[in-house]
Amino acid sequence: MSILDMNKKNSASRKIGITYSVWTVLTITTEKIYRLFGHGVTSPAMTWMFLYPLAGGLLIYLVATAKVGIVDTERFRSFSNLYHSGIATLTVGNFLKGVLEIAGTDSVYLAYFCIVGSSMVLLGILPLLSGSTKGITESN
Repeated sequence: MSILDMNKKNSASRKIGITYSVWTVLTITTEKIYRLFGHGVTSPAMTWMFLYPLAGGLLIYLVATAKVGIVDTERFRSFSNLYHSGIATLTVGNFLKGVLEIAGTDSVYLAYFCIVGSSMVLLGILPLLSGSTKGITESN
């Protein structure tokens, strides 16, 4: 493995970590602004929606830095995109649930966000974890 390959691997995992950190801060900021203009009404779903990008980003960041080489990342690109879309779906679903709770209403479609988002995350992470042992390169 050349130094350029190691730099690409570190750069890709660093980019993932920074992106999820920014999204975590943005969800916290969105919740604080919504709380400010919500006349004192809060929602647990909106308060805790930052955990999806935080935990999801931390999970994929640890997998990307520990096990998945740059070759595997390119090979499993569609699964990686599916994982990121699942985290986004879960976050948006929690945001909408929080908005509807603050408004005092409910929707039957909120369960679909949870089902679809969770299945996207599972379908995205399983191939990365199962294929990660095949593409580990030696550090020498």
